[in-house]
Amino acid sequence: MSLPDKLHLRARLRVIPLVLCVAFALAGCGTPGAPLPPSLNLPEPVTNLAAVRAGDKVTLTWTMPRRNTDKMILKSPLAVRVCRREGTGACETAANLTMAPMALGTFAETLPAGLASGTPRALSYFVELKNHNGRSAGLSNAAVVLAGQAPTPVADLNAEVRKDGIVLRWKAGDSQEAIRLVRTLENPPPAKSRQGPLAAPPEAVHLNLDVATDEGKALDESIVFGHTYEYRAQRVARVEVDGNTVELAGDVSAPVRIEAVDVFPPAVPAGLAAVANPAANGEPASIDLSWQPDTEPDLAGYFIYRREAETPWRRISGAQPVPAPAYRDAGVLPGHTYVYGVSAVDQKGHESGRSPDAEETVPRQ
Repeated sequence: MSLPDKLHLRARLRVIPLVLCVAFALAGCGTPGAPLPPSLNLPEPVTNLAAVRAGDKVTLTWTMPRRNTDKMILKSPLAVRVCRREGTGACETAANLTMAPMALGTFAETLPAGLASGTPRALSYFVELKNHNGRSAGLSNAAVVLAGQAPTPVADLNAEVRKDGIVLRWKAGDSQEAIRLVRTLENPPPAKSRQGPLAAPPEAVHLNLDVATDEGKALDESIVFGHTYEYRAQRVARVEVDGNTVELAGDVSAPVRIEAVDVFPPAVPAGLAAVANPAANGEPASIDLSWQPDTEPDLAGYFIYRREAETPWRRISGAQPVPAPAYRDAGVLPGHTYVYGVSAVDQKGHESGRSPDAEETVPRQ
């Protein structure tokens, strides 16, 4: 081998270790990093537990988590322990359930007799999620209701449609609890029927109407004629617990259903005045009538009536209602005295009674 060939071979041998070192470094075969701890696969605790008591029944709702505490997706159903704690005592198990990740959790129970009697006091509910090894990351947030004797149920609930709304009546109690009326709109109109920039806001399908004092009656003025409603009622006591107001509600009453049919005429017009205009400058005599406008939203207009002395009333305004609160009667004769009355008419044709009379005499020429 010649001298130049020997020198070339030595250079190639020096490069090979460097290339191998770079290759091993890129492949991670250098100094090993710190080992990762194994995942405990603990489900994230529930944070939105809510509880509602009605009568002796408590209902819980919550959302199951999607991930574990290592932020890994949960794939298998989870064991769920529901427990309740009175005061600072132990959290006693109320139920053991199995639920899928991301599911809407729900649980309902009838309180044991000891918790459904006595004076109102705090009762806290929790849920605890466990992995397949029975380990958990801790209890959920506390959802607080009141243990103790619930208010008596509302009895004899009934409803009546009036011009100013729906009147609800029930048998008044002797206690000072408030009354909650729960209203449900049946067959709400579809959303597309309320489109447009000037469309009225949709009516609430479910609405709570709280009555501060149990007087045995209430008026729901927020109804819409033409709609059908269902009402239920319950008594509600409010108790201060650790600086917070907590409700203790009784059982919900049997429902009462009522259709809000508008069969009510507008209010009788008021303030009718008559002013005679004698014939002048070729114009015939006339009597100008005016009155205070009615404010009903479904008002169509007014009918005008006239009579002389003891003759019967006769409508002089024609078949269609007069839209404005004013009218000129040009069919009068000089020297005659006329008596007028005005009624209001809504868009469904319901007519009010006549206003108080207004009398006027046309001057002789």
